[in-house]
Amino acid sequence: MTQPVVTLYSSDWCPYCQRAKSLLTQKNVVFSEINIEEQPKFREEMIARSNRRTVPQIFIGDKHVGGCDDLFELDRSGELDRLIQGA
Repeated sequence: MTQPVVTLYSSDWCPYCQRAKSLLTQKNVVFSEINIEEQPKFREEMIARSNRRTVPQIFIGDKHVGGCDDLFELDRSGELDRLIQGA
């Protein structure tokens, strides 16, 4: 099965964004990063999709998985691997 598209909305100064990107990289997940400071038009898209204003906001396919803490919780539970594999 094909890995779903992983999208991460971020900013340069955010340590939680760095942690989330590090976890995804360790898991060899290819992800698309949208920096809302460099591309401010995407801030409104992020808010509309996630109903949240903070970064990071992470999506696996169309599923909003939340922020950094949510991503690490999914990893601890084993659910992140399942989502990444498209199961």
